[in-house]
Amino acid sequence: MSKEVIITPAAPAPIGPYNQAIKANGLVFVSGQVAIIPETGELQQENIQSETHQVMKNLTAILHTAGTSLDQVVKTTIFLSDMSLFSAVNEVYGSYFTTAFPARETVAVKGLPKGVNVEISVIALAS
Repeated sequence: MSKEVIITPAAPAPIGPYNQAIKANGLVFVSGQVAIIPETGELQQENIQSETHQVMKNLTAILHTAGTSLDQVVKTTIFLSDMSLFSAVNEVYGSYFTTAFPARETVAVKGLPKGVNVEISVIALAS
């Protein structure tokens, strides 16, 4: 089984020893994305809705570069800084899917990179 590194300037550069995504065996594994604006490197943290929109835009850009889309996502993991954010994040997240929703878990964690409130990773079918 071979693997292909996926990287695009349309999403934030990794902030550690990992890649934006890896394509392998018919799947695309996208690393957790936070609300970094790729053009500026700044965080989008106006509110939890704008933060979640930026995360979803980053995921979409990476999936596009890998030749797939949100419609092909089969699994997501959502990390929240506080479970009280669940409803607002869920509303924005849900607006990005037009077909059957992927499998998912959502967990609250003690801390996230750069002090963000939401991080999302996905696994998608490679097109």
